[in-house]
Amino acid sequence: MDAVRARGITKCFGDVVALDGVDLDLAAGQIHGLVGPNGAGKTTLLGLLLGLAVPDEGSLEILGAPVGRALTAPDGVAGFVDGPGLYPQLTARQNLAALAKLRGRSASIDDVLADVGLSDVADDKVRGFSLGMRQRLGLAAALLTEPRLLVLDEPSNGLDPAGKRHVHGVLTRLADNGVTVIVSSHRMDDVEALCTEVTILATGRVVFTGPLDKLSAENRELDYRLRTSDPLVAAETAAETPGITVVDSGELLVVRAEIPALDELVSRLVRAGTAVRELAPVVSPLEAAFLALTEEAAR
Repeated sequence: MDAVRARGITKCFGDVVALDGVDLDLAAGQIHGLVGPNGAGKTTLLGLLLGLAVPDEGSLEILGAPVGRALTAPDGVAGFVDGPGLYPQLTARQNLAALAKLRGRSASIDDVLADVGLSDVADDKVRGFSLGMRQRLGLAAALLTEPRLLVLDEPSNGLDPAGKRHVHGVLTRLADNGVTVIVSSHRMDDVEALCTEVTILATGRVVFTGPLDKLSAENRELDYRLRTSDPLVAAETAAETPGITVVDSGELLVVRAEIPALDELVSRLVRAGTAVRELAPVVSPLEAAFLALTEEAAR
């Protein structure tokens, strides 16, 4: 059973078309990234999944149940949009206790605080929390109901590297246990590190949805930075390799190529006795595809 199945979803706000015929299938037990430029419809789509709005047209099924016209959170779904809603005058524990009482059933408050790494500040008032700590408490609040679909808007916002690694670990464990996680983010590196599949929205429409590696396979040429033990030999070899364009030469060589041509260049360098010390895209495949697809949609 898919966690989410959307067909022809359209949502308008006055004359503004926020979503325009969106089709989407999200399998259970995966972490799915949602990216797009500002105004693409990401927040509207997340709001539909959380029951904060209903579509004007189309059909939406969440966890196997059709979504009706009532503004209620679907059973088994939790998360937040535009940051978690918290009571700043209450402690972290009191915030979760209030939510648990409203919802009638919940996981252990101590357990979810431990999950997100906030046990040491459980009795501190939220008004003194940093942005990253508030994000983690918002995740703890979402975990209270033990959801099967978790919808998160910019969950890494404000997190330091250690906090980000901790939250990524929590989300990965949830997915391993069958929970579907949807993450909306402007940080392409976070999406690539965390997600198995991604949907790119532009002007309210889906311009790509599928595995991340499909973007690399389908993508046009990318620019790569190449650092070797012999920059001069590397530049000469690159210039002689079919399918390789030298963009910039020097200590750090920048070449433009598709994957097969890049593989051939590396093979030639190894045969020439030149060590490859660094090889990485200047712009990630996801970011390159994002820019290309959204610019094309805008045109």
